[in-house]
Amino acid sequence: MQAVIFAAGKSTRTYPLTLTKPKPLLEILGKSVLKHNLEQLDGIVNEVIIIVGYKKEQIIEKFGNSFMSLKLRYIEQKELNGTGGALICAKEFLKNKFIVMNGDDYFSKKDIERCFKHEFCVLGKKVNELHRFGELVIKDNNIIEIKEKPQKKKGIANIGLYIFNDKIFELHLKKSPRKEYEVTDYIKLLSNLGKKVNYELVEDYWFPITYPWNLLDANEFFINNLKSKNRGIIEKGATVKGNVIIGKNTIVKSGSYIEGPVVIGDNCKIGPNCYLRQNTSIGSNCNIGNAVEIKNSIIGNNTCIAHLSYVGDSIVGENVNFGAGTKIANLRHDNLNVKSFVKGELVDTLRRKLGAILADGVHTGINTSINPGRKIWPNKTTLPGEVVNRDIQ
Repeated sequence: MQAVIFAAGKSTRTYPLTLTKPKPLLEILGKSVLKHNLEQLDGIVNEVIIIVGYKKEQIIEKFGNSFMSLKLRYIEQKELNGTGGALICAKEFLKNKFIVMNGDDYFSKKDIERCFKHEFCVLGKKVNELHRFGELVIKDNNIIEIKEKPQKKKGIANIGLYIFNDKIFELHLKKSPRKEYEVTDYIKLLSNLGKKVNYELVEDYWFPITYPWNLLDANEFFINNLKSKNRGIIEKGATVKGNVIIGKNTIVKSGSYIEGPVVIGDNCKIGPNCYLRQNTSIGSNCNIGNAVEIKNSIIGNNTCIAHLSYVGDSIVGENVNFGAGTKIANLRHDNLNVKSFVKGELVDTLRRKLGAILADGVHTGINTSINPGRKIWPNKTTLPGEVVNRDIQ
């Protein structure tokens, strides 16, 4: 059995995080989206075909030719002409029934297995913002088509996981109004031939990473399902409460207060006298120093937040260095939802609390203040005492 994962896109809506890596390699809790989904597929299929494009060498280098019990094959989508075009790239390698899934959403093995019982199936979810998704149009308990971004609020959304077989390649896709081949058009073609296209609703979990702050939603869910494990050193005078995972060779120095759930990677220095609050995920080789407070945030590998800083509801990339006294604000004075610019458009994040999105390699000057929802592009710096009230690109 086989699966196809779409991982070729440039993912501009998750800038600045995806300026330095493809979206499927974004991490929470020390694990990328792609690794998570490969783990879910293990035991269901024996081969995964990964459609690559943007920064493909990073994916290939990371996973090689196998993962767990899975054989991995990479196919480059040289022309980014839609999800249908991506699937057609794999046509000659696919046999019998197979799974097709987005490479930037978190899926669950339980839901995949339920879909895999059917010959043709789409995984869906009831949502209250249907205009953001494709709608599963259902008649007599079968899907007859998937309608893109309908103008209504409630319904069953297509969330990007399908069960097909190799007979679909006998059907001819036409380009959509946006000049792309859409994998969803196979559904209508199958229905027109009288084929039964089933659907299953999410019963376990699903997290789409459409925008950077969606990583915080996934992080909060998964971190609250972990159990404590300590493979490091906790000095006398440090306080560790709740479920906390501490990696190899990590030292938690005296005066540190950790309030789980919190995950800390390998080879980190934590403290002295810092405060790590709930839902914080810290990568490996990090330094979290004196009088630093971090809350509900994702901190990338090799990052230094050494002293007198506050990070709340934020995503901080790899190899970032905070100057002393850097503060990230996460709440507007008017208490309204935080908004953030995406591709030149101001987007409602639907979050009352959101700090900053800092890409890989950012360095802040001492006493930098960053306003809610701001983004800083890779390797950019701030001046001492600077107030960041716009994105730094």
